[in-house]
Amino acid sequence: MNQTATNKTEQSESLIVAVTGASGVAYALRLIQRLAEAGMEQHILLSDAARVVLKQEVDLTLPDHTPVAQALPELLAQHLRIGAEGMHCYALNDWFSPAASGSAGIKKMVVLPCSMGTLARIACGASDNLIERAADVMLKERRQLIIAPRETPLSGIHLENMLKLSQLGAHIIPLMPGFYHRPETVEDLIDFMVDRVLDHLDVTNPEAQRWGE
Repeated sequence: MNQTATNKTEQSESLIVAVTGASGVAYALRLIQRLAEAGMEQHILLSDAARVVLKQEVDLTLPDHTPVAQALPELLAQHLRIGAEGMHCYALNDWFSPAASGSAGIKKMVVLPCSMGTLARIACGASDNLIERAADVMLKERRQLIIAPRETPLSGIHLENMLKLSQLGAHIIPLMPGFYHRPETVEDLIDFMVDRVLDHLDVTNPEAQRWGE
């Protein structure tokens, strides 16, 4: 296989995972774990508020003296008991990262969980940080953008922003787990939503419980 073909193959298996400050960071960690197990290359973006939620909800502390971009791959690998290969992290002002440009060729992005603030800024095209810019790239290039909001109740502003993004081509997958699969643990509820996201990403997902099974 020539180098051009190899690069295309690698890019087709690459995606952006953005984690914001909404509650539900366990969903993001499980998604990152499953994507790593599937051999996907991940460009991981973490908001400042997400750092707070990581400590609050799953006791994962990022040291203040170490830039997130340097610390995160190894810390995630240790926390999730996976290899750090294929995980790339960037500071929110790293405008030279692949996530900042459509010419990098990354075809898919997931924002999970997505706060209402991030949702609003993506909807209006603010692009003030790398998460917002990466989402703007997905929209302008007509590529796959999955937004997984986590908030309740929802105001009219929230609903209008979701409708706008849906009309622009984004997939809105609210973090609303079902119960028809008879969940027995919190992990079952987390997997339910992560399985839905993986399905929309067309990632092979043999562990998913299907309707009727």
